[in-house]
Amino acid sequence: MTRFHLHRRSLLAGLGATLAITTAKANEAAAIDLALVLAVDCSGSVRGEHYDLQQRGYADAFRHRRVIEAILGGLHGGILACYFQWSGPALHNLVIPWTLLRSRADIAGFATALQQAPRSIFGGGTAPAEAIDYGAALLQRMPLRPLRRVIDISGDGRSNRGRPPALARDAAVAQGITINGLPILHMEEDIEEYYERNVIGGPGAFLISARDYESFADAVRRKLILEISSAG
Repeated sequence: MTRFHLHRRSLLAGLGATLAITTAKANEAAAIDLALVLAVDCSGSVRGEHYDLQQRGYADAFRHRRVIEAILGGLHGGILACYFQWSGPALHNLVIPWTLLRSRADIAGFATALQQAPRSIFGGGTAPAEAIDYGAALLQRMPLRPLRRVIDISGDGRSNRGRPPALARDAAVAQGITINGLPILHMEEDIEEYYERNVIGGPGAFLISARDYESFADAVRRKLILEISSAG
């Protein structure tokens, strides 16, 4: 074998090794711990002050030390999150699109966006099935590759529009998506059992209930800590 062929083989091997290292680093950079869809009930039963409590609860949760530590302390040190409002079968509004949270500044900006998010839906029934479908569609259009995909759905009532939520849940779970629940008990005391039977599902699925809207902030903070920490 000539010296030229030896040199060419060495050069190609070196280029291949460099490409493999670059690709591995790119894949690592593209990986995140969690893609989290926050789905907030805006049906007619949610009065203005109730929505304000939900909105402030989410914003305050993302400012909490333990939530920040959970986001930054995962395997890849970051998550993707988005926020949409829902009520009836065709009523969904993506208020905050996919946002990468990989620094304290990212998280602070997301918390501010949550706090300032205007309510755009004021009725139209309660259709958690279609809210799950909408969240699952958002999870198909992500800019990065997550270890886990979760829809976090809150609400204060059972379905009265659209298809049965268990069908949407099962379809999402078949895609590898987890649905966690945050039922608010101020109207229907058995809504916790309803969410457990019909809404939540998938690997590691759980629910944390809020006794009323006044206790929503504490419930969502505890829920986010568990949700994000388990992603790593």
